[in-house]
Amino acid sequence: MIDWLLASIDPSRAHDVSFIVSWHGRFMVLSWGVLLPLGILVARFLKITLKQDWPNELDNKFWWLWHLRLQISGSVMMLIGLLLILNKPDPSTDDFIHWYLGWAVSLMGVAQIISGWMRGTKGGPTDVAEDGSMHGDHYEMTTYRKVFEYYHKFVGYSVLLLSAAAILTGMWRSNAPVWMWIGLLGWWMMLIIVFAYCQSKQMAVDTYQAIWGSNKEHPGNAMKPIGFGIRRRPENHQKKI
Repeated sequence: MIDWLLASIDPSRAHDVSFIVSWHGRFMVLSWGVLLPLGILVARFLKITLKQDWPNELDNKFWWLWHLRLQISGSVMMLIGLLLILNKPDPSTDDFIHWYLGWAVSLMGVAQIISGWMRGTKGGPTDVAEDGSMHGDHYEMTTYRKVFEYYHKFVGYSVLLLSAAAILTGMWRSNAPVWMWIGLLGWWMMLIIVFAYCQSKQMAVDTYQAIWGSNKEHPGNAMKPIGFGIRRRPENHQKKI
């Protein structure tokens, strides 16, 4: 059993990679396979935490802090992994496919970082300006904010799926041992199960409502939530024990 786990996935080829290539793979798997997916799960399902007394307690920044920490950590791992292997592959090998996938994922990842910085102003009762104004892109759900949310969410989930293809082609190219495939695919399956469970429990609450509540006096509550499977809680929501 141990010999099988340590054996390469393709017995006809040797698992022989350089020090730089091996660390490139480790950084990229840690980034796109572990940290960034966790950051997405936190942002999607923990805008209102289980012990939070919503709607009496609003704007819980737990999700924001951990989303930021995980995405920054994952992005740093990605950039290190990218710097380790800045080369152009031989187009006659299957490495060419992985090379294109890897660059597409990396560039989309950088675009996500930039879009996060350009998300606009917040506003609202929790971010009142010095003149007492509550104006803000997020609070008023301006066109700028709506474009950001559609872009950031769509690209975020798209690049996550693309990264899985990049990781798998990289593992195949390096002829990774069986235990790596089992470990990574098992981890991803666990994330999918957690995603399905949290979605079934209606934990994907709209960011706007999580921050400002469900009162119709807030302009964003009159608009449709942005993103697939995102929901809003009714005004008379009662916390289930």
